[in-house]
Amino acid sequence: MGLTLSDRHACVLQSEIRNMSIECRRVGGINLAQGVCDTPVPESVLQGAIEAIGQGINSYTHYAGLSQLREALALKQKRFSSVTFDPECEVIVSAGATGALYCAFQALLNPGDEVMVFEPFYGYHISTLQAAEAVPVYLPLNPPEWSFSDHDLELLITPRTRGIIVNTPANPSGKVFSSDELEIIAGFAERYDLFVFTDEIYEHFVYGDHLHRSFASLPGMRERTITVSGSSKTFSVTGWRIGYLFCDARWAQAIGYFNDLIYVCAPAPLQAGVARGVQELCDNYYQNLSVAYQAKRDRFCDALSRAGMPPYIPDGAYYVLADVSSIPGRTGKERALHILQKTGVASVPGGAFYHDKRGEKMVRFCFAKENAVLDEAMQRLQLLA
Repeated sequence: MGLTLSDRHACVLQSEIRNMSIECRRVGGINLAQGVCDTPVPESVLQGAIEAIGQGINSYTHYAGLSQLREALALKQKRFSSVTFDPECEVIVSAGATGALYCAFQALLNPGDEVMVFEPFYGYHISTLQAAEAVPVYLPLNPPEWSFSDHDLELLITPRTRGIIVNTPANPSGKVFSSDELEIIAGFAERYDLFVFTDEIYEHFVYGDHLHRSFASLPGMRERTITVSGSSKTFSVTGWRIGYLFCDARWAQAIGYFNDLIYVCAPAPLQAGVARGVQELCDNYYQNLSVAYQAKRDRFCDALSRAGMPPYIPDGAYYVLADVSSIPGRTGKERALHILQKTGVASVPGGAFYHDKRGEKMVRFCFAKENAVLDEAMQRLQLLA
């Protein structure tokens, strides 16, 4: 038979986001493809990590994370969502939000279980599901509002449906699910006894009159919700890989054991740095994030319109999908490469966020950049006008 790769290797092929980042480096361009923040890291976060190293916090932590970080996260979650979690047995710190989600899937899903995913989706959600041998089932959202109905959900239910993923604010669409929409999902999850896995890592990037509502705060949803978030975006430390989740104690221990098996623990001094930031940064810090990034969004979306790529204006997160049907090319990949070759600005083909051909006339840009970098990118994109 000979040596071969495993059957599951195909689900973790290099993402289109990484591919476009490589293409961008090749031409020395501006990378608006990958969601890498280059905005400043809060000083308290940096100093917390530096001091932790000097104090010898360099060994394994508890598999669920440093106690001071879990306590700080539980207090912050209660402050912002009014939901109480016990830091001793209902908070797990992991290697990034994706690591936390992967451990949750391993602990709660069986091979062949179906999990409903709103589309456009974040590709790592799909790969992580498939790595757990679960089956994604896609529910397309209707642009420009990215809407759906209870009937849409009902059409996809089967005896194998085990859960649903809710990403709010969403990558790549920037959709912030309304209270009415969340209540539709909650009723559906209760009706069919489903887990709800929420990715809320962009919870503090919300614009205009929109508000983020943590799904576990809905009546009756705390016990069935696995709330995933992290510090990568909020503190601009994507490379630190400090993610976490909140869930009922019935699920947390098994998730924690998988976290121990796969990662042992997240980096100890970096956990301490994040703990310092969570403890010391006041609500104004998070509010200012939304104000600053809304200004970036508004300027960048205006530039896209002027460049002939009408944006689907996001209500949250820091990405924007743009209509590139006027750009030469037959596919989203060809159009993204044309934009890169002509302007030196990298984007992600819309097909990376769909399981079919619906995304071929879109690309995604990330606007989480310093203003000078964003200004240069906007100027370059005008070459397409």
